[in-house]
Amino acid sequence: MLDKPLERITVEPSIPATSCVIWLHGLGDSGAGFAPVVPALGLPDGHSIRFVFPHAPEQAVTINSGYIMRAWYDIKSMDLHDRADMSGVLESEHLISALVDEQIALGIEANRIVLAGFSQGGVMSLFCGLRFKQKLAGIMALSCYLPTADKMPVDLATENSATPILQQHGTQDEVVPLNAGIMAFELLQSQGYATEWQTYNMGHNVLPEQLRDISIWLQKLLN
Repeated sequence: MLDKPLERITVEPSIPATSCVIWLHGLGDSGAGFAPVVPALGLPDGHSIRFVFPHAPEQAVTINSGYIMRAWYDIKSMDLHDRADMSGVLESEHLISALVDEQIALGIEANRIVLAGFSQGGVMSLFCGLRFKQKLAGIMALSCYLPTADKMPVDLATENSATPILQQHGTQDEVVPLNAGIMAFELLQSQGYATEWQTYNMGHNVLPEQLRDISIWLQKLLN
């Protein structure tokens, strides 16, 4: 990966932004895949949340026969304990952390920034958020798992040991099994993290009902 700022789609509020949600897409998607959720969240008129939807770099993905697509890291196998290429995870963490730092430089305090993501993007939001060295407003992890499977990542940041975490998963998920999400939730819970678990009768996707719950959660954090 080239060490250059991530390309992204930015959706500004109607008034100057005082908070930010950085939303990471899944494998093979782009920031454009989730940008339409902003109006679907039904946030109040006059909210001050900036939404940033970065595009992952393009790279070959092993489980897809080496096909080049947007990915935050290579997926080596379907085995949860050997799924994520950790060197790629760390490279993307560097790029995502730089994006958070960029928002801070633009005047948004770290504790007004939410790291969010779906699928592979959720894996990265969890990993980056747990290790980021400044207090974040929250971490949202949709239909995902920890890249370290049944172990916590190393170099956890004490700054985010009490940061609210929202984990959501489909009970019929055919891509990331429900038990992978449960494993991450139970591990985080056992380590004292303030994580909330919600399930929906869906596959590997996002439902309007789920977006309503996300909107409520964001408004509590960023009002």
